[in-house]
Amino acid sequence: MEAFLVGAVRSPVGRRGGGLATVHPADLGAHVITALLERTGVDPATVDDVILGCVDTLGPQSGDIARTSWLAAGLPEHVPGVTVDRQCGSAQQAVHFAAQAVMSGTADLIVAGGVQNMSQVSIGSAMAPHGPYAGSVGWAARYGDQEISQFRSADAIAHRWDLTRADLEEYALTSHRRAVRASDEGRFKIELAPLGECEADECPRRDTSAERMAALAPLLPDGLTTAATSSQIADGAAALLVASAEAVRRHALHPRARIHHLSARGDDPILMLTAPIAATAHALRRAGLTVADIDLFEINEAFAAVVLAWLHETGADPARVNVNGGAIALGHPLGGTGARLLTSLLHELERIGGRYGLLTMCEGGGQANVTIIERC
Repeated sequence: MEAFLVGAVRSPVGRRGGGLATVHPADLGAHVITALLERTGVDPATVDDVILGCVDTLGPQSGDIARTSWLAAGLPEHVPGVTVDRQCGSAQQAVHFAAQAVMSGTADLIVAGGVQNMSQVSIGSAMAPHGPYAGSVGWAARYGDQEISQFRSADAIAHRWDLTRADLEEYALTSHRRAVRASDEGRFKIELAPLGECEADECPRRDTSAERMAALAPLLPDGLTTAATSSQIADGAAALLVASAEAVRRHALHPRARIHHLSARGDDPILMLTAPIAATAHALRRAGLTVADIDLFEINEAFAAVVLAWLHETGADPARVNVNGGAIALGHPLGGTGARLLTSLLHELERIGGRYGLLTMCEGGGQANVTIIERC
C-alpha cells in the first residue's frame, strides 16, 4: 500500500503583528484547505478525514482546530477532523498520520497540514505558568530540576559542536539571502495562496547584515544565540492532500510524489534539539538510502546551531539544504511549519527535477520526525 501527495498549498508566512495577525486561526486553516481542494479538483465530500497540527491549542486555536477549519470553510459536515500536537513537528506528524491511514487501507483521501497564529496565541501559552514538568514525581526522579529551555539547548549545541557566534550569524545571513532570492525569482509563487493583503512571505529581511546581527545582545547571559540566529515568531498555515493509489485512479488525480519513508525518533529531552541527527540516520537506514541519494533537504531552522550540528554529523552538502531559506528567514508558525516545509520541498523538487527530498525538524521533548518523498 502506498500514499501519494497530490496537492500542497500554503499561505504566505506573516510576521508577528503583520498581515495575518487578525485572521482567526480557523479561517486561516479554512483558507488553505479551500485552496487545496480547488487546485486538486477533489470533491470535498470524498475526503475521509482532516488532520491538522497546532501547538498551544487554547483560545481561538482550541476545540479541535482541524474540525473547526473544515467547517469554517463551508465544507461537508460528515467529514471529521482531528488536531495533532507533536510540538514543532505537529504538521509533519499530521501528514504522517494521514499517510499511515492511507497505507493501512482505512482511508483513501485525507487533508493534512497545520495552522498557527502566534500573533493571537503567544508561544508557550499552553505551558504557562509552570510548564509541563512541574510537579511530576517521575520526571524529577529521572531528570531532576534542570531548566528546560530551547535557548539553553541551542547554546549547548553550539558549544558541543564548537560553533562560534560568527558561524551562527553567517548561516542566518545565508538563510535570509536565499529566501529573498527565492522570492524575487518567484519560486514560492506556485505554492502560495495569498490571503487578503498578505500576498507574500513577510519575514525575510533584505536589509539585514553581518554587522547588524553582531550588534544584537544574546538571548541568555554570555550566550551565543541571538534573535538573528533563531526562527521568527510568525503566523501561517499549509495543507496537503494525501491519497491512496485507488483514490488516484478513481478520481483521476495526478500523483506528484510518493511517501517513500516516514518515521519519528526521540533523543535527550534536556538537550532537546539534537534529535534530527539520529532520526535522519535511522530514516536513511530504514529507507535503504544514503545522504548522497537525497537531492534536497529541509531541516527546520529552529536555531542556526541545530542545522549546523546536523550538517556536521550527517556530512550532507550544504548546497542541498534549505536552498530557499528556512525558518530563520521565513518564520516558524509552530503547528504549521512541517506542512509548510513539505509543501516547499515538493515544489522545489519539481522545479529542479530531483527525485528524493528529506524533511526533518527538532521538536519539544527531544523528538524529530523524518519524511522522505520521491517525486513521481
